[in-house]
Amino acid sequence: MKTLEFREALREAMNEEMRKDERVFLIGEEVAEYNGAYKVSKGMLAEFGARRVIDTPIAELGFTGIAVGAAMNGLRPIIEFMTFNFSLVAIDPIINSAAKMLNMSGGQFPVPIVFRGPTASAGQLASQHSNAFDSWYANCPGLKVVVPSNPADAKGLLKSAIRDNDPVIFMESEQMYGDKGEVPEGEYIIPIGVADIKRVGTDVTIVGYGKIMKEIYKAADVLAEENISAEVIDLRSIRPIDYAAIIESVKKTNRLVVVEEAWPLAAISSELAYKIQKEAFDYLDAPVVRVNSADVPLSYASTLIEVSLPNAARTVKAVKEVMYL
Repeated sequence: MKTLEFREALREAMNEEMRKDERVFLIGEEVAEYNGAYKVSKGMLAEFGARRVIDTPIAELGFTGIAVGAAMNGLRPIIEFMTFNFSLVAIDPIINSAAKMLNMSGGQFPVPIVFRGPTASAGQLASQHSNAFDSWYANCPGLKVVVPSNPADAKGLLKSAIRDNDPVIFMESEQMYGDKGEVPEGEYIIPIGVADIKRVGTDVTIVGYGKIMKEIYKAADVLAEENISAEVIDLRSIRPIDYAAIIESVKKTNRLVVVEEAWPLAAISSELAYKIQKEAFDYLDAPVVRVNSADVPLSYASTLIEVSLPNAARTVKAVKEVMYL
């Protein structure tokens, strides 16, 4: 094992895949000369040159459309959005072209493309730069949506995403790029759609994904001090969702809390609550409880951010609710 920052793990994944396959290229704002807005692509221009690490104007609609066309013609683009908030400018080619083209062409035009960049809150960035678009994109058939929570998963999942013949939305966090973690040496991939049980427990199942996993781990530590054993599941991808892993856990713990940095209406947690009550109702000893962001645009004020976002304290409270404590 070696220790890498989250950004370094992403870079390793891209470098390895670009060395293996000349069809893979990176395109986006500041990815080349500036080494990436978050230094994810540091050094890639020097190795691969300007034909494969491409700086673009501030024109998400334009360069996304170009990359989708390139994918339809046999290349394998990686698009970096400086933030997924800006992906809304390009949502037409993502949803109406990339996601639908294989179906509309009767299987003639796969679109092997990765859309990656940070999503959700990242400190005091106010309403227009703090939206979590995970569940938005997961709602669209034809897309796969991946949200890793640590460097090892980030590398293995990004390699899988680059090799995938379907368009993949790969969501990161500005607040994770400096996170360090152990990453396996050598070649490895992690299949998309397979959840990971991060901690084994017996009393309650807590499910999450992405950077919110850090709050879940804090909550599990607090609960352990009170002799409450939490089984922690990291979804890793939210389209497809590994329902089976959650159902099997709930059969053992009989309780479920889902923690998600997203507005509550039509969230991934809503889907999981429905699916578990449908497939594992007889095993539940309490209703499923969700811990979501407040149903308001995220404010700039740090005090309002604190009360708006899911955290360890709210997660502990939710666990005690399902345990009737």
